[in-house]
This record gives sequence, C-alpha cells and structure tokens, in this order.
Amino acid sequence: MSDQATNTSVANIIDPDDRPTGPAVMRGFRRRCPNCGEGRMFSGYLKVADSCPACKEELHHHRADDGPAYLTILVVGHLMAPLIHIVFTRFRPEPLVMATIFTVGCVALSLYLLPRLKGVVVAIQWAKRMHGFGASSRS
Repeated sequence: MSDQATNTSVANIIDPDDRPTGPAVMRGFRRRCPNCGEGRMFSGYLKVADSCPACKEELHHHRADDGPAYLTILVVGHLMAPLIHIVFTRFRPEPLVMATIFTVGCVALSLYLLPRLKGVVVAIQWAKRMHGFGASSRS
C-alpha cells in the first residue's frame, strides 16, 4: 500500500470537527475559554461563566465537581512533601517556624492552582464533548 493511500485513509477516519485537547487544556489552565482562548472562563473565583463573552460558546454544561480539589491536593502534596523533608533534614528549622512557612506555602499554592485546575477539567470536558458539550450551540 502506498504512503498516499495510507494518508488518505487516515484522513478519512479523523473527524474534521475534532476539538484538540492540548490547546484546550492550555487555555483552561490560563482560565480562558477552551474554544477561542480569548474570553474569561470564570465569572468569579471558581464560578464558571454560562458562556464565553468573546465567542458565545456555552460553558454551563461542565461537571467539574470535586475533581479540581482532588487534583490540587495531589499536586500540592507531591510538591510540598519532598520539600518539607529536604528543608527539615538540611536546615533543621524550629518546628513552629517550619510549620508556619509551609502552611502559608501550601495555602498559597492551593489557592493559585485550584481555579487553574478547574479550568483544565472544564477544558478537557469541552474537548472530549462530555456532559452536553457535544451539541453545537452555534450555527
């Protein structure tokens, strides 16, 4: 089978209306609309807007639920636990000082990551056409 025939058959299998996941995830991490990347995804700290102000893509279909919180805990835990160990073994700070510093660090990192990871979860749902995102709302 020739390369041209293989490319033609593969091109026929791929959906031309496919939503690429990679760019959508990056837009979601930046808290932007997964469709256009211009409009803001959130109308508050964690409140997803009903639709994008720029392209009018409906975003109210999302079902992020507890996923972003679990991902935030997972990431913060995996970053901070080794860091706590390294700081304790190398520098031996006072326990109260160390607890204060790492408490502030964990809270700050969690507050930074939570809306971004929620944006990622919503963007993945949009790209995979999950929970009602598959229906075309625009003509």
